[in-house]
Amino acid sequence: MTTTEHTPAATALPSLYDARERFLTGRPLPDGVPEEVAAAWRRARFFGVPHDLKEPAVRPVRPVESALLDAARPVLDRIVPALGAGRSLLILTDERLRVLWTAGSVPGLERCPVLSEQEVGNNSAALALRTRSRAEMHGPEHFLDRWQDVSAVTVPLLAPESAQVLGTVTVASRLCTTRSPHPQAALAEAAAAAVETELRARAGRAERVLLDAYLRAAGPDGGRGADLAVVALDGRNRLVSDAAQRLLTPEVLEALERTAVSVRRGDGAGGVEGPGEVRCSTRLGRGAGETEGAEPGGRAARLGEGAAEAGVTEPSGHTTRLEDGAAGAGATEPGGRTTRLEVGVSGAGVAEGAGYAARITPVRLDDGTVLGIVAVLEPLGDPVPPAPATPRPPVSLTGSSVPWRHAVARAVELARSPEPLLLTGERGTGKSALAREVLGRGPVRVADAARDTGLDGALAAWPADRPLLLRHAERLEQPGVAALNSLLDTHPDTRVLVTYTPGAQVGPCLQRLLDKLSARSVTLPPLRERTEDLRELLPVLAPRPVPGQPPLTWTLDALRALELYPWPGNVTELAHVVRALAEQRRMSGPVRRAELPDPVREGPAARPLSPMEHAERAAILEALRRHGGNKARAAAALGIGRATLYRKLRGYRD
Repeated sequence: MTTTEHTPAATALPSLYDARERFLTGRPLPDGVPEEVAAAWRRARFFGVPHDLKEPAVRPVRPVESALLDAARPVLDRIVPALGAGRSLLILTDERLRVLWTAGSVPGLERCPVLSEQEVGNNSAALALRTRSRAEMHGPEHFLDRWQDVSAVTVPLLAPESAQVLGTVTVASRLCTTRSPHPQAALAEAAAAAVETELRARAGRAERVLLDAYLRAAGPDGGRGADLAVVALDGRNRLVSDAAQRLLTPEVLEALERTAVSVRRGDGAGGVEGPGEVRCSTRLGRGAGETEGAEPGGRAARLGEGAAEAGVTEPSGHTTRLEDGAAGAGATEPGGRTTRLEVGVSGAGVAEGAGYAARITPVRLDDGTVLGIVAVLEPLGDPVPPAPATPRPPVSLTGSSVPWRHAVARAVELARSPEPLLLTGERGTGKSALAREVLGRGPVRVADAARDTGLDGALAAWPADRPLLLRHAERLEQPGVAALNSLLDTHPDTRVLVTYTPGAQVGPCLQRLLDKLSARSVTLPPLRERTEDLRELLPVLAPRPVPGQPPLTWTLDALRALELYPWPGNVTELAHVVRALAEQRRMSGPVRRAELPDPVREGPAARPLSPMEHAERAAILEALRRHGGNKARAAAALGIGRATLYRKLRGYRD
């Protein structure tokens, strides 16, 4: 399952006790102290952890509900008898190292509410969380006085699908004279494996419960034979009937998913018991957004966890507004209550006030835990006539962020006059696509300096009455730059649009050309500076779905990963990722974070990397993904030592 991360403490513990005492009194450390141990002591001092700490300064608030604890408790309860009376302590923590559950006892060892290194110094749980592998710590390797006679072994708990660390299982005992491996390392491994097995089983059970709830609402044929618009969601999976696919827009599907996530977390949807039905309605329309009704007591319902308070702009330019209130999530209040949401649609070809109502009902496990929602969509009044298909806007014009709209507006304004225009920006920002848009639908002569560095063929065959689009001006050689400079000198009102990617060294001729065009230039912002445009770009970049198939949609976790990634290739790189996912994925439902390419899923490096480091990091992340996070196996697959793998990973984070 995992490999052991050994702390390289010296085999002779007395020498470490002496070294720790010298460290605490400010004296130089003797030779032979492992650097990892000394670094851990220094981190504890940096965090302000006193070595004689009795209780952590801050007692963390334990989560009210924990899916990890619910799955682990029955498993660990069966293991407790194997601990032996007064010999071992079994500890379960979450991903923040908050202690969720303990059992057993060790004389002289008091329980601690948190094992975070920032609160209690180095320990095996913090080491296992950092390395994602089994870790041990013995006696003076700890920083705290209270753990000088303690040995502990910890195994991380990994999520069934994403392999993210969900928490840890630790077995602590009196100091082991035999050192590594800890005598109860096998017990810790077995406990972690059993908990992960239960997590996998529960994940499958939750999906079955969601499917059963969907089939009950849609009918035995899953809504294919009947005209029932049914959606079942749990924040990760999405079941949509044929009728719902025809009715819902991607924006409303995303809002419903936010509702499902909010219900699972209990954000305003999970505190009132009792039967009955809550009747409330929220107006959802293009250009509308007023609240039509409210629950008894004056509380307005909302759809989504803070989703689109200011509105969600669709590719057609319409705005879908989701009106907020205090009831949170527009879902149910426990006990089976159902929230009714009225959704109105207006726009070209659609009567004002037409729309549908969404009856949202929670889906619960046998223990009452809410895992998702089922939404049944019902027409309001006369059926909504189908709106004519709206063509997608070009990618070059998609985006509502301030820097992007400013750049587009400036380019459109300058392009109105028959004078040269320069578009600059990083590769992939959309310079050529925007240039084609601002030049209009008429014929345009396109010259690519990457293929014709001297512009011999392009200028010779260029009719003077046709606009010229010159791409990749940074690739121009001196003859080409001289020819273009001469053309602009003799015909200053020539309609020429030039795209330029900065970065390479600029010669004097090209610099003269850039200086000449600088007064009429527009710089396009990189995608990392307008991440708010990502959600508008995704549906435009995705291929059109085949009839009867839902559009490509994304979980909130996947969207967060996309927004955090720096996109060095900008929109072009995003387009490649979206199209590859649309063409290659075999799963149904929204795209999950685990499906994203490794660099996007893992997030950016802490510092700028060289091209070689980018390639190395991508290979390491792919190997770790293939081997479930096991660093020893990943290192073996890459043909490098495990120490080298750790060093490279640390280097990317520094």
